[in-house]
Amino acid sequence: MSESTVEIEYCVPCGFLDRASDLQHLLLRTFGERLDGVTLLTGADGVFRIRVGEEVVYDKFEDGNYDPDEVVREVRARL
Repeated sequence: MSESTVEIEYCVPCGFLDRASDLQHLLLRTFGERLDGVTLLTGADGVFRIRVGEEVVYDKFEDGNYDPDEVVREVRARL
């Protein structure tokens, strides 16, 4: 995966689709053509994880305090 590709893995049974979709739109609005893509990946077991390239920039299990602005800062630092 390219370093300018973001993956958002979200828990379907938990109802995290709206959160994942909102973040996808925020990242596309913020970075536009600097990103090759922002992909949504379905998951389970409470997952909500964001990767830029192969690097995890947010994982709900490691940091329960989800802040979209912090995710944007982390993505920006890797582009």
